[in-house]
Amino acid sequence: MTAAAKLLTLPFIINNYALIQTYRRCVPQKRQPWNRKPHVTASTPTRTDSARTPLAAEYRQQGTSAADWQRRSLAAVWHPCTQMQRAQAVPPLPIASGEGPWLKDFDGRRYFDAISSWWTNLFGHSDARIRAAIADQLGLLPHVMLAGCTHAPAVELAERLSALTGGVLGHVFYASDGASAVEIALKMSFHSWRNRGRPAKREFVCVRQGYHGETLGALAVTDVEVFRDAYAPLLMQAHMVASPDARQAHAGEDAGGPARRAADELRALLATRGENIAAVIVEPLVQCAGGMAMHDPGYLLAVRQLCDAFEVHLIADEIAVGCGRTGSFFAFEQAGPSSGAHAQVWPDFICLSKGITGGTLPLSLVLSRDEIYASFLDDDVARGFLHSHSYTGNPLACRAALAVLDHFADDDVIAANRDRAAALTTALGPLARDARIAHFRQRGMIWAFDVREEVLPDRFAERFHLAGRARELLIRPIGRTVYLMPPYLFDAADAAWLAERTVDTLDHVLRGSPAPDADRSPEPQTA
Repeated sequence: MTAAAKLLTLPFIINNYALIQTYRRCVPQKRQPWNRKPHVTASTPTRTDSARTPLAAEYRQQGTSAADWQRRSLAAVWHPCTQMQRAQAVPPLPIASGEGPWLKDFDGRRYFDAISSWWTNLFGHSDARIRAAIADQLGLLPHVMLAGCTHAPAVELAERLSALTGGVLGHVFYASDGASAVEIALKMSFHSWRNRGRPAKREFVCVRQGYHGETLGALAVTDVEVFRDAYAPLLMQAHMVASPDARQAHAGEDAGGPARRAADELRALLATRGENIAAVIVEPLVQCAGGMAMHDPGYLLAVRQLCDAFEVHLIADEIAVGCGRTGSFFAFEQAGPSSGAHAQVWPDFICLSKGITGGTLPLSLVLSRDEIYASFLDDDVARGFLHSHSYTGNPLACRAALAVLDHFADDDVIAANRDRAAALTTALGPLARDARIAHFRQRGMIWAFDVREEVLPDRFAERFHLAGRARELLIRPIGRTVYLMPPYLFDAADAAWLAERTVDTLDHVLRGSPAPDADRSPEPQTA
């Protein structure tokens, strides 16, 4: 290797990148084959930013229909939460564009996104503020590694999120998806106890019907059989305690009853295994994938007090329920102050994802208390938290999240959502009195009801989903639970329309009119 070639090794380029860029700006460069402008002729189609044909329109001009995209997708894409054999009969819905609460397919049909695209979309599709923030950041810095580097969006987002906890949770660790955030919180909890000289604290407690993701650590603290059972031999064993699900209330009992019984069961476990338990993980207020099981806020305060008493960490998985979805920015805020104190109680970790970028880019994060962060500080590298993802703290995603926080700060979203929630709850009122329905419920911007077993047709969730499509709804029941989680931008007229279409879909399915392609084979309960 020549001396010149040695200079162009990867370490040299990385360490001297700024110097090289300065040289290239100052010295005229011969254009190399890999950065030449493409040869353009009179027949070459061109586009400019000022006159750009919309992508969906281009596909239509080329004769690419929704059916074409379905066929190509089934031939090349392995879809999540899908039995691909069944997908041949019920192919995925091909979406070309989105604006506000609406999605549009390649044939021009529109669908109201009643579930916020798996609970991610807060302010509508293609929100102008979030889109502008991403575009601005794309021109500045699309990505840089967060190990050994930092950047303004990651710093500002961490500062603003910590401030929303009053500084109690002072540090943020970034990842890319909800399951990764749960993995991080579990690892941090165990490793923190180990660093503090208590390595026996290596067990975890989760709640029945809970869902925390599908990577192996997250799946170990998940209690949804269809996701968990096939991988059970690979999973660590976690303790499972009773759910505080308000639907378990006895006759004449309010939601506090199941919450107290669930807390009592947790207390009994901690009394016997507390010395070995690192953390308890809960979904505050709503266990979403477990069938939108809602519980009394007092349960959260009881769990916080038990974790304090037995020296156990508390992990709040707010991936689905955070970012205003339950009526406060963090669901745990509704736990209220501890008895005899005025300070808001907080968990030791909060996991966020989904809505944090408004349904635009993958991002997750874990907020942790300062004492947990401090337990990793040492001259020994191995005592640090050596966890990473290539796109940890991606600047584009962090800018999207900052734009989401701007929405909350500038538009009084929480107060506006109270008005939206009241309108939709009123519009859905007939369902609360419907004899076919049990447990109509609402928390913040989440509505759910269960269809009674005795009127439930075969493959109800699939039939409902397909019938909803025919009525301009994107909606996916979980088993026999129908739920609504719309974006935060509908008005009273939209609420009335959404309620009317939901009831019409229910009536159609329960009349026994099978939706196209519905069959009678068993159906798993998935979100």
